[in-house]
Amino acid sequence: MLTFKEHSETTEAMTMQQRQKAKATFRKIKGKIALGRKKAAKKLASPEKLKSRAMKQARGLIIKKILKDKGKEELSFAARQELEKKVDKKKVAIARLAKKLLPAIKAADRAKLKNNKPAPE
Repeated sequence: MLTFKEHSETTEAMTMQQRQKAKATFRKIKGKIALGRKKAAKKLASPEKLKSRAMKQARGLIIKKILKDKGKEELSFAARQELEKKVDKKKVAIARLAKKLLPAIKAADRAKLKNNKPAPE
């Protein structure tokens, strides 16, 4: 059986049976996922995780710049594929932007940790 990461890294679309099986699997393990999320909220994110967050944010900014006032949801599937091709061509710009965003993301992660700390009694 595929793990969540392996599911998210596949390139082709899932069939209806695969979708149903994934739905059932995630319904079974939702408690574990929630517990993991709760534990992760109390810890400082790893450098790899911070880097991936920065890349995701940079990618979002590039998409926003390309689409201007439209949302990604408003696009047809073909238009979304075209958008993905355009964004893939801008990998260097995304990496550069992510590098600039990284300090702010690190600070936000530290602030999140600081805010989640229970007050001393």
